Amino acid sequence: LAGILVNITPLSAVQPKSKKTLAKSGVKNIVVVEGVRIPFLQSGTSYADLMPHDLARAALQGLLNRTSVPRDVVDYIVYGTVIQEVKTSNVAREAALGAGFSDKTPAHTVTMACISSNQAMTTGVGMIAAGQCDVIVAGGVELMSDVPIRHSRKMRKTMLTLNRAKTLGQKLSLISKIRPDYFAPELPAVAEFSTSETMGHSADRLAAAFAVSRLEQDEYALRSHTLAKKAQDGGLLLDVVPFKVPGKDTVTKDNGIRPSSMEQMGKLKPAFVKPYGTVTAANSSFLTDGASAILLMSEEKALAMGYKPKAYLRDFVYVSQDPKDQLLLGPTYATPKVLEKAGLTMADIDVFEFHEAFAGQILANLKAMDSDWFAQNYMGRKSKVGAPPLEKFNNWGGSLSLGHPFGATGCRLVITAAHRLKKEGGQYGLVAACAAGGQGHAMIVELYPQ
Repeated sequence: LAGILVNITPLSAVQPKSKKTLAKSGVKNIVVVEGVRIPFLQSGTSYADLMPHDLARAALQGLLNRTSVPRDVVDYIVYGTVIQEVKTSNVAREAALGAGFSDKTPAHTVTMACISSNQAMTTGVGMIAAGQCDVIVAGGVELMSDVPIRHSRKMRKTMLTLNRAKTLGQKLSLISKIRPDYFAPELPAVAEFSTSETMGHSADRLAAAFAVSRLEQDEYALRSHTLAKKAQDGGLLLDVVPFKVPGKDTVTKDNGIRPSSMEQMGKLKPAFVKPYGTVTAANSSFLTDGASAILLMSEEKALAMGYKPKAYLRDFVYVSQDPKDQLLLGPTYATPKVLEKAGLTMADIDVFEFHEAFAGQILANLKAMDSDWFAQNYMGRKSKVGAPPLEKFNNWGGSLSLGHPFGATGCRLVITAAHRLKKEGGQYGLVAACAAGGQGHAMIVELYPQ
């Protein structure tokens, strides 16, 4: 990884190549008209007093402001989220109503861990492809500043029974059974239900399995923050829309981008496996608040309305593996499948946008993708797919630096891929991400002809 901070190929050095077409006869072309997100903020900062639907509403309003799409033209709204606020379990509906969409516009919410907004988008793709809709708004939201904390099950059971008690004697009898341990709260954890292992612990084991050193992880994290800062300062993060937080100032940019130094990062202690682990706070994505929204249409509808789309959404796949030993290897499994489905090779991809949960997770995936042994022994493949070249990989930063609101990241990956394709003169982008449960996603994004 030596030199990765400056290992960016100038556009003048990129040789033009022959174009491949992925359009399929008889199948509707689905296009991205526009995508936005409110700034991604570290949890506990400016969004701390809001609710998830407030963030989602702001993203929807930002999309409406940027596109001027009439609200009544939108056929359906799909949102992704992970840790649900119980008062607004269908956050898509509440956000849509708050953003002024018609109460006749249906909306539903999906959850698939870190690929929730990926699922929201592909749900929209399917609805358009099936002829059910022409215009879909998809998105995602997460508010880690305020997550549901429950009473213990013993206390919940007692309280529900107490609610049904009819006489004073019955109520007093139930109250007398309450013990001090009933008051211990249940906090949500970023952990696997099936294994009880935290994701950070899994990342540490994955890094060890693929011999990813602490130095490599810190170097990669520094790369992410450095490139994100460069993109932010250069005005490349075009998907970010300002958000006037009620009672506070207008937020205009992500606040988690903090390039440090290898020396400072090296001082941090392991965050999960102590004292010998290699995953730290500096080389992990941080708890983030944020929301995104993306406008999808059939190509025919977009052109009829006078829009110039940004990109086509082409083939996509979902994959699933062992949630213990291969929890975070979704991109490794999904990438060759989506390439084969699209009839492309790694050499055809101009832009890679992979979700960065941990630096160790990204580097382990790159090593797995570049291993014939892993392909043959775990994936049932004859040979490796190959690792994405770093000069094409997450060039405007990633989740380590920009932040990772669980439900919202997928839309960021797609719209960033579209913007990078236009800026860098490429044709095809590949978006990939891992998710809790040992699942993963990959999608081909194609630049719309300029």
